[in-house]
Amino acid sequence: MNIIIVGAGFTGTQLAKRLISNKNDVVLIDSDEEKVRHISNRLDCMVMQATANNLETLEDAGISKADVLITLTESDELNMIICSLADSMYPKVMKIARVRNYDYYCAKPQLANHRPPYGIDFMVHPDEEAAKAIVKAMESGAATEVTDFEDSETALISLQVEKGSKFDGIRVLEMRNFTTLPFMLAYIEKEGEPSLPSGSSILEAGTRLTIVTEKTNIPAFLACCGREVHELHRIALVGAGRIGSKIAEKIISHQPTTTFSRLFGVHKKFSQDFLIIDPDKKRAKEASEKFLGATVHRADITDENFIEEEQLNTFDLVITATKNHERNMVTAAYLKTIGVRKTICLVQSCNYGMIARNIGIDVAVPIKDAVVDTILSHLRGKSVTDLHSIADGKFEIVQVTIDGQSAAAGKHLRDFSIGNFLVLLIEKKELDKFVVPDSETVFEEGDKIVLIADRRKKDKQSQNNLAQFGVHE
Repeated sequence: MNIIIVGAGFTGTQLAKRLISNKNDVVLIDSDEEKVRHISNRLDCMVMQATANNLETLEDAGISKADVLITLTESDELNMIICSLADSMYPKVMKIARVRNYDYYCAKPQLANHRPPYGIDFMVHPDEEAAKAIVKAMESGAATEVTDFEDSETALISLQVEKGSKFDGIRVLEMRNFTTLPFMLAYIEKEGEPSLPSGSSILEAGTRLTIVTEKTNIPAFLACCGREVHELHRIALVGAGRIGSKIAEKIISHQPTTTFSRLFGVHKKFSQDFLIIDPDKKRAKEASEKFLGATVHRADITDENFIEEEQLNTFDLVITATKNHERNMVTAAYLKTIGVRKTICLVQSCNYGMIARNIGIDVAVPIKDAVVDTILSHLRGKSVTDLHSIADGKFEIVQVTIDGQSAAAGKHLRDFSIGNFLVLLIEKKELDKFVVPDSETVFEEGDKIVLIADRRKKDKQSQNNLAQFGVHE
């Protein structure tokens, strides 16, 4: 595909890198001369120094032949203006914009035969993505990182094997001796290096497992890995900015509507057990007026006197969600050392997430990676309903719905010459539940497929296999 990206910040650069590695033609535009010079030496693509809110720049970048326009500048208004401008002349180009302001944000699907609002096909809201991920981790007792799939009861869970646990010292093929629950092991990670597992792969203390299974099965797998789960009655949130406010909204309004959430003691009413902490006077005042079910403090979380007065060391969970990601990590790690049972912190990317885990933080949520994944899910094909990248984009876990046009419909799993992907789970429409596939499994229209793809393999056979499921480069 021919793709134009406007905005060469961290997200724009990471997205361009991923797209280039998948053999797409990318043009990157930014108005900052120093940034353009730096990126030109790092990426194998055309990089332009220009403002993109005019047709001349877009046409110089090749908008007439482009398949996709993605706007990722720091200004919501500029992102929307560029998309609207392009839509006025090139309506067939797919347009994706990052929009943080909820006054602009529109997540509703467009009506048939109507242009989408502002000419933008998909809006991506990074704060919403991060807040959802943090609350999902909270629902699991902050014992593991949980990633949802759209409209599905399954989840991607990442957890670490603890010393002396049931999974410590066993081979992968022996995992099923300890549980009869349906699951598939997506990949394992040792010393920061991910790999697709074989039956003979040895699990040991420190190994990180990523498993796809139904959400209600998560407690059983936590137990097998030796992870303790505690109810979260006392929760503190550090940061009352945009993301912090979204997290607070979700926590206060949370209803324990499922067995899963009730199991972990996530309750609607926190009253004095839910604290919001922010050093900024304006943000603290707004939070106190908006979140009547919480106790709001204008304070510095690193102030030892404040920590002692509020007895933060006795809290079950502290979430650090300020815009300073390095400070989030340091704060969460420190609070963990003084007695806080669980910590969740917002970080910039998966690389920071690895550092956070190494210093004792229970769950790290990478906000930039969530944005890149959301954008890529729109580019992989209309059958792709969700996508999550791992290991700096080396692997992707993809959810696909088989439709009537899919080449995979009616075929057995054994009919595929598996090259760069592994089918993990299938939700059969008639059964309304996920099953672990075998060679005789038949793919049918309406099935939801969860698969893992090794994006490092670019051979034609591998690409053809994925294309039959509707997954494209």
